[in-house]
Amino acid sequence: MIKIERLVKSFGSQQVLRGLDLEVATGSITVIIGRSGGGKSVLLRHLIGLLRPDGGRVLVNGADVTRLGGRALDEVRRRYGVVFQGGALFDSMTCAANVAFPLRENLRLPAAEVATRVEASLAQVGLEGMGSKYPAEVSGGMRKRVAIARALVTEPEIVFFDEPTTGLDPILVNTIHHLVLNLHRKLRFTAVMVSHEIPEIFEIADAVAMLHDGRIVEVGPPGVIQASPNRVVRQFIRGEPEGAEGA
Repeated sequence: MIKIERLVKSFGSQQVLRGLDLEVATGSITVIIGRSGGGKSVLLRHLIGLLRPDGGRVLVNGADVTRLGGRALDEVRRRYGVVFQGGALFDSMTCAANVAFPLRENLRLPAAEVATRVEASLAQVGLEGMGSKYPAEVSGGMRKRVAIARALVTEPEIVFFDEPTTGLDPILVNTIHHLVLNLHRKLRFTAVMVSHEIPEIFEIADAVAMLHDGRIVEVGPPGVIQASPNRVVRQFIRGEPEGAEGA
């Protein structure tokens, strides 16, 4: 389980997180929604251990990652997979080399085993035979698949998705979401996804958390969030501007 308690973060005079609380159940897909610039990616960076909070803590299976450093933090991160916004692939590497990168960086495995795991990881995202191509030689949707394959190749317990469908058309958005859902059903990792894709994320999430003004204002199953009487939640789901009346 991931448990976030009273998380606070400011950048200069800008307070981004204001005592945020959230629990992510083991084995679930939890999607964090909210307006652009509202702190979703900042929250995700705290979970990964890339940022230190000004206050509060992040517990991963009881360990406070906000207080860890060096080898202890690296040990926790080995249980993570991350799909960065935009994919963050290395353009100078083939798709196969991109997927192999975390294996070579974090695990001491024979070259033959690395090759086998890379091939299997590409196959499970539908990219058999594409490993020799470079990111510039494949479509945007395929690059997203390579990024997902790279995140999963180490068989992580927890996978973080930072707006994994940014820049894709609606058909590809749906394709990538259902790929994530199918992989989750097969591999049973815990997933935390930051997304702005409404209403598509309601089809794959176990829980949806609405981030607003530095706090989680509501969290629950998709149906509960969709039927929420909370004005902020309803306005966001409907795509209404802030301050809109009649919500």
